[in-house]
Amino acid sequence: MMGGLELGRVQVAARAIGVARAAFDDALRYSQERHTFGRPIVEHQSIGNYLAGMATNITAARMLNLHAAQRIDRGQRADLEAGMAKLFASEMAQEAALNALRVHGGYGYSTEFDVERYYRDTPLMLVGEGTNEIQRNIIVKELVRRGGLDL
Repeated sequence: MMGGLELGRVQVAARAIGVARAAFDDALRYSQERHTFGRPIVEHQSIGNYLAGMATNITAARMLNLHAAQRIDRGQRADLEAGMAKLFASEMAQEAALNALRVHGGYGYSTEFDVERYYRDTPLMLVGEGTNEIQRNIIVKELVRRGGLDL
């Protein structure tokens, strides 16, 4: 049964990463097309900071999820790794969707742009396959059982 939950958490994390990536791609594209004060908004430091943070977090979530999936593929327990991947990826996706809205400004709320849908979709990932509060409980129990991280 736990193996099924571990796999489910890796799958939720993968969905969250996909949504975050779509939000990032849309925000990057929009930031290059939209101009203010005679230049694309991607050149404004605050917009660049959003994009840099999104890209970094998406990459980190992918690596966490890959690590969990590799343990599952090897037949090893992955309670800790899958819980960490699901926790980080789902919270990262929600933040990425919010930052994509910020990059789009008022247009982010319009159904004309997909970012409003990403923002609506991310809360489900916070509760699917166990809420993030449950993930934190699982993570700490596994850390205690293992005596810390064994990377």
